[in-house]
Amino acid sequence: MEGFHFLQALFILTLASSLAYASDPSPLQDFCVAINDPNDAVFVNGKVCKDAKLATADDFFFSGLNIGKITSNSVGSSVTPVNVAQISGLNTLGISLARIDYAANGGLNPPHTHPRATEILVVLEGTLYVGFVTSNPDNRLIAKVLNKGDVFVFPVGLVHFQFNPGKSKAVAIAALSSQDPGVITIANAVFGSDPSINPDVLSKAFKLDKSMVKSLQSKF
Repeated sequence: MEGFHFLQALFILTLASSLAYASDPSPLQDFCVAINDPNDAVFVNGKVCKDAKLATADDFFFSGLNIGKITSNSVGSSVTPVNVAQISGLNTLGISLARIDYAANGGLNPPHTHPRATEILVVLEGTLYVGFVTSNPDNRLIAKVLNKGDVFVFPVGLVHFQFNPGKSKAVAIAALSSQDPGVITIANAVFGSDPSINPDVLSKAFKLDKSMVKSLQSKF
């Protein structure tokens, strides 16, 4: 009888634990405004499903990740995404990839976040200085120099970056835990928003002269 009561209590605790950890699924877009008229509605993840009987190998295929992109831009890097926009079969599977090419002598994937995904990155070629910053109030920088074959993880939602300090190009592959992880590049979002954020706000937030804020805004 004692054994039965123990199993009964264990079942109740297990059930309560599962309910305590339950949560809404992560959204795959920035927001979803509730609407009463279904004729004006859209799908939450922006995708509808093909009849499974009509699926082909091409729905699960992408070619060209072996080809590097040009890095002669202002930041010296280029990203080749492989998410649900490139492979329709990724829809609902919760995973995606990206190839990042970095120019020699300072190629940078600038500070950014992925609001919907954790990222795990492996260096295929060259050297990268990578890191992420923990949330308030600590704002700790956790960073490391990576070489070919090294792997590093960037937790979901945290600001992170990759920088090539080497004299030769670098290449990395990143896997992300969402079919559409999203990306917010910090400088672009803050200084390049449309419409622009009031310079008084940014001047106070970044402790900069207002003329400097306007100058930064003009660059984006």
